[in-house]
Formats: sequence, structure tokens, C-alpha cells
Amino acid sequence: MEREIPLYTLDGVRDAEITTHWFSTGDKLGLSMLRFCRQPSDDVVLIVHGLTTSSDMFIMPEHENLVTFLHRHGFGDVWTLDFRMSNRFAYNLRRHVYTMDDVALYDFPAALETLRSVVGAARVHVICHCLGSAAFMMSLYGKAVDGIASVISNSVSLTPRIRRFSSLKIKVAPPIIEGLLGIEYINPLWSADRGATVGKLISKIVSAVHRECDVPACHMLSMMWGTGFPALYRHENLDEVTHRRGGDLYGGTSLNYHRHVRRMVEAGHAVKFRPDDPRYRMLPDDYLEHAHEIDTPVLLITGRSNQIFTNSQLVTHRTLQARGCTNTELHVFETYGHQDVFMGKNVASEVFPRLLEFLGAHSSVGAHRTEAAVPAQP
Repeated sequence: MEREIPLYTLDGVRDAEITTHWFSTGDKLGLSMLRFCRQPSDDVVLIVHGLTTSSDMFIMPEHENLVTFLHRHGFGDVWTLDFRMSNRFAYNLRRHVYTMDDVALYDFPAALETLRSVVGAARVHVICHCLGSAAFMMSLYGKAVDGIASVISNSVSLTPRIRRFSSLKIKVAPPIIEGLLGIEYINPLWSADRGATVGKLISKIVSAVHRECDVPACHMLSMMWGTGFPALYRHENLDEVTHRRGGDLYGGTSLNYHRHVRRMVEAGHAVKFRPDDPRYRMLPDDYLEHAHEIDTPVLLITGRSNQIFTNSQLVTHRTLQARGCTNTELHVFETYGHQDVFMGKNVASEVFPRLLEFLGAHSSVGAHRTEAAVPAQP
């Protein structure tokens, strides 16, 4: 496979000082954050990816990305977190037992402690996606983190909902793939395996079903994550370069996180995976238990064509409103799906302005912009 864009490139962000900040979690994993600092700010934005993606989804060079957009609109200090679900680490490529409780309890508190040791008293805003969004909302509503100025949560958070066929897949896939086939992880790039492998055979079978495009990695991603042709996004929203390099932007994963998603889908909302495990006693068994006590402003966003987590954010919004959480907003992007909300070719004009509006309402950046828009009095 010949790459059009280098793997893990930082070329998508110009005119910023880029530094890497390493830290360790309480359960002894090494993780990292990238800081893109154009200028110091009283408002810092931390961006969180989903399962098997990475910081790369927010710094794509083929079109204006989220980090560059935020820089251009006054948020000069932006951080991207690569936590244990990131394809920049190898933690997903073995049969682990990590759950979203681990992410909520260990990854986000350690990341925020590291970030705050650098930025001091700056307000911290979080933009999070997919299972990174669900895990961060679990961390916030489970009171593992606090002091967050605002949160923008995409696709899924506290009430996961999936389509019927996806529900069947997460029930049968782990025992078949791990137990029967003995496969450690699923890889969207199996089609590029050298020689004859089981993964390459699986990829060919999946591509025989998915005839909507000629990119095998796209077919595998639909099989791995949702229900649709394709499942992760709407083809027309992607730059073709982005579409072709999907195998780089989404990595392989083992299947234990799928088990936690299944547990929460069956419960109807976010719950602890192992309620009797003393390691997680700091977290509530039910992540909605303290919802009425959380006053952090939250914007729930999703695409109308979300084939991964369907109407999850709409249900979360209704659920939180019913529990007295009046600080929660909802926005549905009519022509978008799951992943293209951040990775689509036109997101800088069609999606990001709504995020900026919300951030501006809860930051000094927005206050300065409002003041600048008011003409001086004679």
C-alpha cells in the first residue's frame, strides 16, 4: 500500500508550537497528549478521539481540521489526547480486559492533571467523540474529574443505542473471533496482509457483501462498528483521500470494549462493567446516579445518519432533562453520520461553527468576540 499522506503526520497544523506531553495512569499505562499552542489562552481545549482512532482525526492535512479551526477563531492553546484506545499505541492489539471504566477512572484524571500542571488556572473545555465521549461523560458524571468549563460530546455518551443487527454482532463476534478463530484483534487493513492470512480472507468476504465502494478498509470498518453501507460516515461527506486512507486513520482493536457497550445497551444507560470489583469503587455503578449534581454545560451533537449509535444523544438529552439537568443542549447535523462530523471535507463551514458558538458562550474568547462586535458608543 502506497500512502498519500504520511502516517501520524503533524503537517495539518501550521504556525503552532507542537509539544508532546507524556504521563502515566494509575494502572501503569503510558499515554500522551499533543499540545498545539499558537498563543497562551485563558481557555484551553482538550480533544478526545474514539476507539481505534487517534489525535490524527483532528489534525488532518487534506482539509481544515478542528485544531486549525480553533486556532483561527481565538482558541490558541489546543491539546489532543491519545488515551488507551488510540491506534498510536499497541494496547488494543492484544486480548486485554480494559473497559470504559478504566478509561474513566485512570486515563482522564491523569491527563487533566498533566494538562493543568502546564496551563495553570486556565479554563479547560473538552470536545470528545465516540467511545471516548462515552468514557469522558462517565468520568465527569461519575465524579472522577471536575472543574471542566464545558463539554461537547459527539455521537454517544450516557445512553448508548445501536441498531438491531449491531446488537447481534456485539453478542456473537467476541466469542467467535476470539474463541473459535483465536484472533487477537480485528484490523481494517487486513486486505493489505502479505500472503494468505485468515484476516485477509475475512476482509475479502466482507468486501463481497459491501459493494458500495472499492476501499476494503471502508468495508471492514462497517463490519467492525455499525450497520450500513457504509456505516461510519456518508461517503459524499469525505474527501476521497480521507476515504482511501481509512486503514491508517482507524486502527485494529480487540473486543472487550464491545462487551462493555453491550452491557450498557442492555441496561439502557452507562453502567459499571464490574460492579463488585473493588478497583472501581470510586465510580458509581450507575453513571446517571449523580446527574442532577453535575452543572458543567454540555452540548450533545450527532449526525442524523448516525449508523453506529443511532439516536443515543437524543435519548441522553431527554434523560438528562428529565433529571433536572437544564445545562444540556442538543444539536443534530442533518446531513452527517458518525465519524464525518469531525472528518468530513466541509466540516469547517458546516459543523465547526456550531461548536465554536457553544465554546464561545462559555469562554472569555466568546466574550471578547461579543465585545468586539458591539460598536463603540459615542
